[in-house]
Amino acid sequence: MKLAFQRKVDRIAGSLICGLFSLFPGSSKPSRKTEPRKILVILLSEMGSLVLAAPMFGQIKEKYPEASVYALLFEQNREMLEIIDVMPCENIFSLDSSSFVRLAKSSISVLGKLRSLKIDTVLDCELFARISSIYSFLSGAEIRVGFHPHTQEGLFRGNFINRPVMYNPYHHISQQFVNLVQAIDSKGIPKVRRSVSVEKKTRIVTMGDDELGRLSEQFGKDFPHIRGNKLILIYPGGGLLPIRAWPLEYFCRLTHDFIADGYAVGIIGMADDKKTAHEILAYCQNHNCIDLTGYTKTIRELMGLFHFASLLITNDGGPGHFAAMTPVPSIIFYGPETPVLYGPLSPNNFNFHIPLSCSPCITAYNHRNSPCDGNNVCLKMILPDQVLGKAYEMMA
Repeated sequence: MKLAFQRKVDRIAGSLICGLFSLFPGSSKPSRKTEPRKILVILLSEMGSLVLAAPMFGQIKEKYPEASVYALLFEQNREMLEIIDVMPCENIFSLDSSSFVRLAKSSISVLGKLRSLKIDTVLDCELFARISSIYSFLSGAEIRVGFHPHTQEGLFRGNFINRPVMYNPYHHISQQFVNLVQAIDSKGIPKVRRSVSVEKKTRIVTMGDDELGRLSEQFGKDFPHIRGNKLILIYPGGGLLPIRAWPLEYFCRLTHDFIADGYAVGIIGMADDKKTAHEILAYCQNHNCIDLTGYTKTIRELMGLFHFASLLITNDGGPGHFAAMTPVPSIIFYGPETPVLYGPLSPNNFNFHIPLSCSPCITAYNHRNSPCDGNNVCLKMILPDQVLGKAYEMMA
């Protein structure tokens, strides 16, 4: 489904459904205090957010070691949750979001399975999307934890969240996820009052020598002409939010300069990013610039590729968070969103960010629907020469 259609359905149908559920007797009353036995985590749409949720999963395990933990997410994000290895694969429930009809069918099936499990606690990690709040209610869980605007302006998600946590736009999202765990057995309003500090430490994914050896051998067969060259990877795509993309002409100039200095440059991305890759190839006209869009079939293969690279340069999005779980250093461009909230939890990355008066313009409060006219000055002000200098500094 297209993002604009999802927003429209969430705004119109979601508001009505949340309002209806709020009328159910006792829907907003705090549930009795019980030790959670079966906890469901709802984190539907962002692979990067799954990486940043690792501290939350650690907190659940520490605070409720006897509880079984389950997850509900979109099918395309399932692999990332399996990679970070925080629960058995059979405890992961996924939804098919490729069309409205498929989403409806898979939702009915999954909710039936969740109710049969008798889930008692739900942590809704979505910010102000209404669909996750609806799933929280329909799961049958007695304790429903989720973000709530309280006296702030924010999207209405129903009054049936009986452990409401105040969304704080000044704190890193990883710590706000931890707040959800703390709110399960908390009293008072706001539910969580704790000291917050963001630790630059992320989960490292271990890949065996045999696995890396196979990937390296195949890569060498596919691109024998770059043997002996240090490899720099770039991700110029914008994904679902093109406003987050550093200018393509800047990527072209940066790639040209790296190649002139003897590096090989690989352009990563989905198969849909091939048009962007071909523009960079056409600009450089050099066999040391290679198209890797669609080359890796899984996220794990992409992370294997990161092990062979000297540097990753990427727009804000999934690749920067995946790289944080590998040895590769990375440079990430921010502007429409801010690293203060969404930066990777790794000391091995550098975030380029120029906080203009209008930045960040993609927030929880506007459903990530930027008011920008497409002229993302916040990213255009980050110049190729600045990035080139930082890249050499990091590779040194």
